[in-house]
Amino acid sequence: MTAPPDDCLARNEWLCGAYLRTRRHIVLDAVLQHLQLTTASVLIGLVLAVPLALLARRWGWAAGPVLASTTVLYTIPSLAMFSLLLPLYGLSATLVVAGLVLYSLTLLVRNILAGLRAVPEETRQAARGMGYGPIRLLLTVELPLALPAAMAGLRIATVSAISLVTVGAIVGFGGLGNLIYAGMNTYFKAQVLTASVLCVVIAVAADLLLLGVQRLITPWTRAARG
Repeated sequence: MTAPPDDCLARNEWLCGAYLRTRRHIVLDAVLQHLQLTTASVLIGLVLAVPLALLARRWGWAAGPVLASTTVLYTIPSLAMFSLLLPLYGLSATLVVAGLVLYSLTLLVRNILAGLRAVPEETRQAARGMGYGPIRLLLTVELPLALPAAMAGLRIATVSAISLVTVGAIVGFGGLGNLIYAGMNTYFKAQVLTASVLCVVIAVAADLLLLGVQRLITPWTRAARG
């Protein structure tokens, strides 16, 4: 009877420290790509979502079409979304980012608009009475008061993007999803488990980081709770 190999990689175990030691550069490259794709898609989504939410807030008739269109985009399955964008962007990282941007718009626009609508009208009237013009009112009163709701949407959109990046493995730009996809094809247990756990760690860390930023830039919410 042949003795089992001493190497956990040779035994194809789920938990294997040798995997990280021997393939750390591959893992780090995948993590870096995952973070780059997530960050780019969320930031672009935020840049697009703010004016859309302001448009919907300024002209009430636009709120329905804006919310409806972004909601419809979110209902499209990720594989179908990437397939629809393929003729425009080809097999590239831009394809993945574009798809994630469209998905993020639903969460970002809805929450930013909800935050703007939640600003008390008497607060706006008081600011106008103090001589605040539309731009100053928006930048110094409305947007700061809308931050808690906007940050909640940003946190959800970020965690969602971290998850959806893995689907980009179908075009070769999936960050840790590339490792998961390759590992599942070859039944490489340590690779599948390691990449999956890292996705969870990144999502939790990003959510906690944004929560810390939210508390830092909205100190009045802590005072209100106190």
